[in-house]
Amino acid sequence: MDNAKIKLMLLDLQDTKLDFTVIQSGKESRRVNGLYKPETHEIILHNKNFKSDNGIIYTAIHEYAHHLMTEEFINNFGNTVLPNAKSHTQAFWVKFNELLITAEKKKYYALSIKSSPELEKLTEEIRTEYLAKNGALMQKFGRLLEKAFELCEEADIRYEDYIDRVLCLPRIVAHDIRNVGMENINPALGYDNMKLVASLKNLGDRSAAEKQLLNGTSPVSVKAQMKRKKSDDVDDKKTMLEKEKKRIERTIEQLQKRLEFVEVALGNL
Repeated sequence: MDNAKIKLMLLDLQDTKLDFTVIQSGKESRRVNGLYKPETHEIILHNKNFKSDNGIIYTAIHEYAHHLMTEEFINNFGNTVLPNAKSHTQAFWVKFNELLITAEKKKYYALSIKSSPELEKLTEEIRTEYLAKNGALMQKFGRLLEKAFELCEEADIRYEDYIDRVLCLPRIVAHDIRNVGMENINPALGYDNMKLVASLKNLGDRSAAEKQLLNGTSPVSVKAQMKRKKSDDVDDKKTMLEKEKKRIERTIEQLQKRLEFVEVALGNL
C-alpha cells in the first residue's frame, strides 16, 4: 500500500479535522515498527519491518490512534502543550481497539488464526487447559478463602493476620481471589478477566462484561465501558480540567515541601 491509500483507509475508519501525513520510511527498525510525531502530525511507518500489508495496517492504526488522542487533547486543552505521543493510557487502548474492530468489519485488516492450523490448535489448548482450568482453580481457591474467613471469625482470629503471616499472601491478592470465589463467573474467561467481572457491583454489568469478554472484546475496552459515565461534553471537559488542576496543585505542594527540606539540609552541611 502507498501512503495515500493508507491515509484514506485511516480516514475511513474515523474522520479527523486535524490533518496528518503518512510516511513509509523505507527502512527497517529493531526498536519500533512505527511512531507518531504530535508536533508535526506525522505517522512514520518502518515498512521494511513487515512481511505483508496486514502488519503495516496494524501499525498505521496504532499510530493513528495516537493522532486521534492528540486531536482530542488539543480540543480539550489547546495546542500550547502537546501530549506525550508514547503515552499508552487506557483511553488510548480503547480507541485503538475500536479502530481495529472497525478495520476488520471494513475488510482492511484481519486477525485470523485459522490461517495457521498449528496456532489454532495451540490457542484451543491455551484456552481449555490453562485459562479455563486456572480460572476454575482460582475460583475454588476463593471459596476456600471465604471458608477460612468464616473459621477465623469463629476462632476469634484476625483474618488479616492469618492472610499476612500464615498464608503469606498480599492482602489485595487474597481480596481479589476471594471475590472471584464468591461470584458465579464462567472460568473460561481466565482468572484475570474473572477478577475484572467480580469487581463490578451491578449484576447486569457483570453479565454484560462476561458476555463481551467471551465474544472477544478486549479487557481494557470492557473496563472502560463499565466505568464510562453519562455526561455531556461540557461537563466532561470541566471535570477533566478540574482534576488536572488538582493534580498540578498537589505536585507543586509536594515539590515545595521537598525544596524546603533540601534547603534546610544544605544549610546544615
